[in-house]
Amino acid sequence: MKAFVLFFLTGILLWSCSDSPKFHSENPNVDYFYKLDSVPKVYLYRDVARGLEEEFSRIYTVTDNEGEHVVVERYASDGRLLEATNFNIDSLNIQDHMVVNFKKVKEKSILYKNTLFPMNLKKETWFAVKFKGVTDSTVMVKEVKRRYKRNKEIDVMGEKVDALVFEEKVKLTVLNPFTKKEESRQATATSYFAKGYGLVEWHSANKKVHYRLERILEQRDWVKIITR
Repeated sequence: MKAFVLFFLTGILLWSCSDSPKFHSENPNVDYFYKLDSVPKVYLYRDVARGLEEEFSRIYTVTDNEGEHVVVERYASDGRLLEATNFNIDSLNIQDHMVVNFKKVKEKSILYKNTLFPMNLKKETWFAVKFKGVTDSTVMVKEVKRRYKRNKEIDVMGEKVDALVFEEKVKLTVLNPFTKKEESRQATATSYFAKGYGLVEWHSANKKVHYRLERILEQRDWVKIITR
């Protein structure tokens, strides 16, 4: 497994090492989003509620035949890719979304609602996708509705930074198209987008799950961590 991860990451490391073009977004809240940089950065988040749980996000910008966009890839602590979200740079709306399904195969989700980061703080964002469930006979629909709550100065790796605070409702629905049965679960959470950083913290309502940005890594350093 580690050999495969190393091979995969070495490939993306070489592919993404290039000069950094300048990107511009029309979204008025872009300063609170991730930095628009073609050189990948890896955010290491730690679950401060449980201490040992980690998660990584790899963020970079690319230009291709579909235009300029920001890719945010989410990885488990052992380097397994979990999902990737592709944001259009101009609006920061979502172009497409990918998950790794229960067969450990990359799968492009069906995108129904495409906003996770707001253009207008007065309007609620709505993100909704459908992909394969935990068995071949089921599909899963994930919805995230996010509403701006307030600005707040928070601590980001020892620095006081202004942040946008959002309350969000997350709903997961498992559908069986053959039996017509469905089962839904809902939860509420709070997320923090800090100026100059992007997403730096999120927690459940009771804070039993509470991830916080601990370090920003160069890609080479991240590869060493997850392949050691």
